[in-house]
Amino acid sequence: MAITVGSTTPTTGLLTSMGVGSGLDVATLVDKLVAAKKAPQQDQITNQAALANTQLSGLGQIGAALSALQSAMASLTDGSAFNARTVSTGDADVLSAISSGSPVSGSYKIDVSQLATSLKASSAAFANSSAAVGTGTLTLTVGEQSMSLDLSDGNNSLAQVRDAINKASDNPGVTATIVNGTDGAHLVLSGSRTGVANGFTVSSTGGDGGLAALNYDAAASSGNALNVITVAQDAEYTIDGLAGHSATNSVAGAVDGLTFNLVKAGETTVTVANDNSKATSALTNLVNTYNSFVGIYQNLTKYDATSKTAGAMIGDATINGISNTLARLVGGSANGSSLSELGISLQVDGTLKLDKDALTKAMSDGGKLAGKLFGGDDGFAAKLNSQLDQWVGSNGVLNSRTDSISQQLKDLSVQQTTLNTRMADLTARYQAQFTALDTLMSKLNSTSSYLQQQFDALNNVNKK
Repeated sequence: MAITVGSTTPTTGLLTSMGVGSGLDVATLVDKLVAAKKAPQQDQITNQAALANTQLSGLGQIGAALSALQSAMASLTDGSAFNARTVSTGDADVLSAISSGSPVSGSYKIDVSQLATSLKASSAAFANSSAAVGTGTLTLTVGEQSMSLDLSDGNNSLAQVRDAINKASDNPGVTATIVNGTDGAHLVLSGSRTGVANGFTVSSTGGDGGLAALNYDAAASSGNALNVITVAQDAEYTIDGLAGHSATNSVAGAVDGLTFNLVKAGETTVTVANDNSKATSALTNLVNTYNSFVGIYQNLTKYDATSKTAGAMIGDATINGISNTLARLVGGSANGSSLSELGISLQVDGTLKLDKDALTKAMSDGGKLAGKLFGGDDGFAAKLNSQLDQWVGSNGVLNSRTDSISQQLKDLSVQQTTLNTRMADLTARYQAQFTALDTLMSKLNSTSSYLQQQFDALNNVNKK
């Protein structure tokens, strides 16, 4: 918030130029008298406003730099920058692998013997989709879930049975479609989910017995009318010779922190390696944002002996305290370690420098040292974030100070308005007074001229 210094405008209707009777430059005289009266208070308001706006700008720059530093801490705080891994697969046609946590570096030989599939079965041929299947109750079951359809004459065609299955609100996970072949129309039932446990059974009761044409139970030795197209089976594989199975082809948790997406049967190798690029990027960003703060701080608090000019915030206790605390934190230790062990050193000019070769060497342990340094309640991340919250949080020092300065500027704006009003009133009073004086002087001049004429007339008479 900034305030501007206004100027008073003389009241209209009064003398604003050379006086008629006095010959005085009334406008100039009034302006100078008012300006002399106004100057001390105006200088005080102007100087205080300039200082407040300067401080407000400086605090804004410091706050922005600290907020950037807080953002730079995000991936370092949660440790994700130090747990990054690259996952590669020898044969992507067999499976793909992704990191779903914090996998340990290593290599895994995987042999996929079969993929998970869902049950698909077809009925015998019917004349067409309008042909009646039969009457009674048709029950479809998947695991412990089942639904029953009551079919009677008029709603038991092949197409109607298909629609009843697909539209049922309690459908346990079976879809139906009609496939037309050269021999007629077939009702094809498919399980919605893969795996042995998700295979379905179909049974019928009552009615004319025609619904038995759709019966199926994989556990039954006889009575199955549906022809199996694809059996319900689990995916089966070995990891380094250890057997495993999954109801789906997305296998999570077989290896800590990894998820495998099986594509086809075959052998391949999955390799997990440390990925230092994320840590390097995060720490480089931390160093750069810290150095940006240092640059802003030094610019705001410098003194140029040659030009004898001082920075806008030189001697400011708030930002001096912030700078000193940050320097102490980055140059100190946390959990028995320090940033220098990651290749980050504090320079003489107050900035940080990152040695990427030293960082690569430090990260060869899979990020354990870095994780220890930044993690925990006593780690570097907790210490720095705690301070940053105190400075740039919603109730932080900088916000409180900014609010205080903003209020000061509002008060100065009110003082400016009040001063302008008083000076406008003073201008009007002075102009009225000088107008009255000029009028009086005009009358006196007229009287003087009259008397001079009379004296001149008397002198002329006496001379005759």
